[in-house]
Parts: sequence; C-alpha cells; structure tokens
Amino acid sequence: MTRRPLVIGNASGFYGDRSGALREMLTGGPLDVLTGDYLAELTMLILGRDRLKNPDLGYAKTFLRQLEEGLGLAHERGVRIVANAGGLNPAGLADAVRTLAAKVGVPVRVAHVEGDDLTARVDGALTANAYLGGAGITACLRAGADVVVTGRVTDAALVSGPAAWWFDWAPDDYDRLAGAVTAGHVLECGTQATGGNYSFFARHDIRRPGFPLAEISEDGSAVITKHPGTGGAVTTGTVTAQLLYETQGVRYLGPDVTTRLDTVRLTDEGADRVRVTGVRGEAPPASLKVGVTRIGGWRNEIVFVLTGLDIEAKARLVRTQLTEVLEGVADTTWTLARTDHEDADTQETASALLRLVVRDPSPDRVGRTLTSTAIELALGSYPGFHVTAPPAPAQPYGVFTSILIPSDEVPHTAVLPDGTRVRVPPAEPPASPAPPAEPAALPAPPAFEARGSGGGAPDGVGGAAPAGSGAEPRETVRAPLGAVAGARSGDKGGDANVGVWVETDPAWQWLLHTLTVDAFQALLPETARHTVDRHVLPHLRALNFTVTGILGDGVASGHRFDPQAKALGEWLRARHLDIPVALLPAPEATS
Repeated sequence: MTRRPLVIGNASGFYGDRSGALREMLTGGPLDVLTGDYLAELTMLILGRDRLKNPDLGYAKTFLRQLEEGLGLAHERGVRIVANAGGLNPAGLADAVRTLAAKVGVPVRVAHVEGDDLTARVDGALTANAYLGGAGITACLRAGADVVVTGRVTDAALVSGPAAWWFDWAPDDYDRLAGAVTAGHVLECGTQATGGNYSFFARHDIRRPGFPLAEISEDGSAVITKHPGTGGAVTTGTVTAQLLYETQGVRYLGPDVTTRLDTVRLTDEGADRVRVTGVRGEAPPASLKVGVTRIGGWRNEIVFVLTGLDIEAKARLVRTQLTEVLEGVADTTWTLARTDHEDADTQETASALLRLVVRDPSPDRVGRTLTSTAIELALGSYPGFHVTAPPAPAQPYGVFTSILIPSDEVPHTAVLPDGTRVRVPPAEPPASPAPPAEPAALPAPPAFEARGSGGGAPDGVGGAAPAGSGAEPRETVRAPLGAVAGARSGDKGGDANVGVWVETDPAWQWLLHTLTVDAFQALLPETARHTVDRHVLPHLRALNFTVTGILGDGVASGHRFDPQAKALGEWLRARHLDIPVALLPAPEATS
C-alpha cells in the first residue's frame, strides 16, 4: 500500500538563525517531521573552542532554548524533531533534552547519532568529524524516537534519514534516496529556498520569508512549498538557486547515495509549489569526507579611512610608514577599497578604506604592538588620519581542511531511546558510474582566451551566435550579466562555488556558449590564477563553477574580504558583457 507523502520542514539553516522559527513551523500548518541544521565549517571551529573551555559543551545551545516551548508543541501535534545541533557532543545534548523534557513535563523519547568524531585520530586537530549519512537517523526513528539529535551528518541527511524511515526504503533505493537528498539540499539552508539571498529578490516580499517544507512522495519526488500565509516565495527560481548552492560537479557525493544533479527537473505547480522529479541516484563512494579544523595561528586587522583627494598617495604613505613593523610577519595583505566618490556631498561617501590584515603563528608579532604602532601615526601621517576601530589584541584563526577515510573505519552508531547502541553498517561500494548527462544537440562553446580588464568582458564577448549554429548575428547591448541571469555562491572549505542560471531556453543557449571558464575568469579577475571547473546542468538551465583555493584555508582564516564567497555570484552578475537585445527584459512602460 502506498503511504501518503511525508511532510517535512526546516526551522534552522545555521547556528544563529531566527530563534522563533521552530514555533512558527510547528504552529503554521501540518508537519510530520521538523528538522534543524545548525552546523557549518565555521560552526565546528566555534564548538571546538567551546569544548576546550568546557568538555560538557560542544553543542548548539540555542536549540535547547527553542525547545523550551517547542517540545510541548511538537508533542501535541505528533511532530518528530531531527537536528544536527549535537555538534561535537550529541550524547550531551540528548541528555540535556531529557532534562529539559522532565522540567517542562513533556514525555518524549530521545535518541542520538554518534561516531562521527574522529578528532583523536587526526594529529593537531581541534575537531575532525566525518560526514555521516541518514541511516542512523532512520534507525532512531524506527525505534520510536520523538527527538533525534546528531553530530556531523550531511545537511541533506536530516531529510533523507526521515524519508527512508517513513517509506521503509532499502539502502540501495538509490533513486528514491537521491530524490530525498535533493529535497534535503533545498531545505537545509532555511529561507534561502523561499526568497532569501535571491538574485531577483525585488519580485517578492521577503521582509520576513517563511521557512520551507517538502512533501516527499514514496517514489522520491517532492513538492517544495511553505506554510500558508508566510512571507517570501517558492518558485522554480528560488529552488534552482538553492540547488546550485555549495555543490561541486554534477554528482553530489553523499554517504547514502550519489545524487545526479544533472537529472533534476523542476515544475511550477502553482503559487508557492515547485515539484522536483526525475532525480537519479548511484551508489555512494566508498569513503567518507572528514572535516578537520585546526587553530592556524593569530590574525589582526586595521582599517584606515582615507578621505577626499590623493587617495592612492595617502595609501602609499601608510604602507611605507608601517614597512618596518611588518617585517617578519608571516602573511600581510593590503586592500584598498575605493568607496569614495568625486565631489561627494557627505564625508562618508568621500572616503575610501585601506584594510591591513596580518596573520602569523605568534600572537606577539600581530598583537597590540603592531596595532598600537599604527595608531601612533595619527598625528604624523596623511591628512584626515583615522581608523574604524581602536587597537586590538591578536585573535586566533582557524583552518579548515578535509580528508577522506574508508566508510568502514567510521563507527557510525545510533543510540536508541532505551540506550541500545546499534552500529550502522557502511554503504555498499559503488560500481563503475555512468557518465554525466550532456546537453543534447548543442554545438561546443567557442574558445575564449581573453583574461579581462576593469570593464567586464572584452568587447564582443557574449553577442556572437553559437559556433556552427547558422544563426545570423544578433544586435547586442553592453549590460550586466544579472540583467538576464541569476546566481548563488558559497564556500566549500577553501573553494568557492558559483551557480548561474537563466529562465528561458534562448537565454540558456546563449549562456551555455558564452559563459565559458575563460569568460568567467575574465569577468572575475580574482579567479584568474585559480583552477576553475565548469559543470553543465541543462535541465536547470544552469552552469556551476568551482574556483579551487580562492578562499585559502577556509572561512575561519579570514583570508578574503568575502571569506565565504557569499557575494561572489552577485559580483559576477554586476559585470558587463555584450548581451543580445532580444534576451533583455522589455523596458517598463512609462505613463
């Protein structure tokens, strides 16, 4: 007998997300399972430092505060709660939930998943955690758990694990699991699926977007939606944007299944309803990813404000005056942001920012001695000298790396509500994978060797018809890429990911042939010295670019102005190239 769809929602996309979301989701409409994603690469470093101070910590404390009211609401409505808020101490969080349940008088059965913590096996690690799959969550729910807390599982496992429990899927139901992983990837970042961080945000009211939910069917297909009356919007565009977020390649590798993102199809089913179908799955890899954080050293920064005339000369003077004190510092980065405007009518808009970032293994070299020396220049440097903050001591920074470990060496364990410990077996090793799908009947993209300039792509790039297509030349206009394309970007350790999509078939033909790797690097010159890989997702009318190493040692190292590459896609959309007039939106009529 076919079981009705699983209704599963999300109430947290990161540690620090909207505190009232758990209540909003429990009271806003029907749910079977409510999930919360609290972990990210930076979060693991934060929790690792918490654990150094107090071994009983290491979990997301905000989750407990949300449960003070939410536990009773979930019990009344029969909603199971699944969250990775356990971080580095899922057993400790499970005990804390039991204590809270007794305090508020709510009878709940609590289970947890552990075995991901491999810190003791990695020399010099602050934290080392394997990305587990959803099978441990499935085991806990099958044993009757009302609340399941985990450590480091994949974000999508918070959805695929409950789906496998609800429909009693087998470990090798790869297509169904891949469908659930796809839905989980859409839900994992909360309101990013309902209009948040969306390129075309002006189309919708996103002052307070609602959190997303999925109606997952037994065949693995799903409808992405949200509770009635909540803000934001669910459209094929918002879902596409989230599907492109922080993925690398057409194969989305996971511990339960390898999801073929090149098979995902989206269909608009009406207001705030997008159906996800066609997802194919393959066997998972034989190894698990292990995220490793370390204390990388010490960092500090000073931001000098340069106002009015002679900005470049003022910047050179400061750099010269600090040359001696910076000798011997391991890593020194100067960045001049020309935020100033000519003949500005406010002082702030007449000012530029000169940012100095220093990093070193020793806190002494980048501590108060350095920052105080900079402040001592105040009366003997450029006119109008001031900085944005007072001298500060050095702060530790983190380094994120990842390694692989055979799945059978990771003690993935489900600890059931009665305390029984169940070892979760690793997935079966994969057979040889099939090649990724390629767009059919499309000529190869033209070669493009130019490396860009300060004015966007070189003239002529973007307007030509695809090579060999027989199409006539099209009238073009110089315009930002964002006039026709959306983008979403983010980080994977030291790598950045930029997804770009368009909304029509003619625009897709143009994008596919225009936005080559060389064109991408010309538009974003900061990527030119890095390896860039392009992946084609034809059913989504999308391209996904991975920029290797642009974020250095990851977000916690503070390597770059935008350390998580959150705005890299928006920078790309702001760059100009030659766009066929026929692809541009019609100008709005004036009355």
